[in-house]
Amino acid sequence: MPETMHSKKLAGSKPGVPAQSYLDIAEIKEDLVVLRDGTLRAVLLVSSINFALKSEDEQSAIVQAYMQFLNSLDFPIQVVIQTRRLNIDDYISKLKDAELQQKNELLRNQIGDYRSYVRQLVDLGNIMQKRFYIVIPYDPMQQVQKGIGEKISAIFSPMVTIKLSADRFQKYKTALELRVGNIISGLQGMSLTAIQLDTQSLIELYYTVYNPELFESQRMTEVGRLQLEG
Repeated sequence: MPETMHSKKLAGSKPGVPAQSYLDIAEIKEDLVVLRDGTLRAVLLVSSINFALKSEDEQSAIVQAYMQFLNSLDFPIQVVIQTRRLNIDDYISKLKDAELQQKNELLRNQIGDYRSYVRQLVDLGNIMQKRFYIVIPYDPMQQVQKGIGEKISAIFSPMVTIKLSADRFQKYKTALELRVGNIISGLQGMSLTAIQLDTQSLIELYYTVYNPELFESQRMTEVGRLQLEG
């Protein structure tokens, strides 16, 4: 663990509680989110359908499938919709490379004009992108109903991290994977495709949630390329 540096002036003052102590997340590993209370979360990225363009019979079938899906659940789920400004940096970069590699001057100019047009269209139109997620929990312990005083106290108090042993984590993970499989099968009945986010995708997701402005200017390094100093 790295040593904490203190100035002489602040050496006698009582250190404040770090902001990280108030976050629910303890760690992210093996494609799962481990919360400080010892529970696990899996996150699915779900496709969308244009309900308005479906025929009346198709709409009725989708509604019935959705009702059956909800009635089949014996645990809570969370549906999250993330709306963000459309990022086309990768697409623009590919167009730039194609423009530089193009030997025909006319085609090169057309690619350049098209690249400028797409960039202006997205900037002026403020085009947004929506992503749909389903969060699946696993809590091995029955939650005890808390009073209003305990709930308020929990909000303003740092969270206590519950450490999970390797065996217990694998046991919880197996149980959660069964739930994930059931959810994916239920979504397929509504013509929806879902994939479970891996560790890298989960870190990027929460990075964008907690750092929405910073994410636009500073992209994350892949987990495998991160160097952690002990």
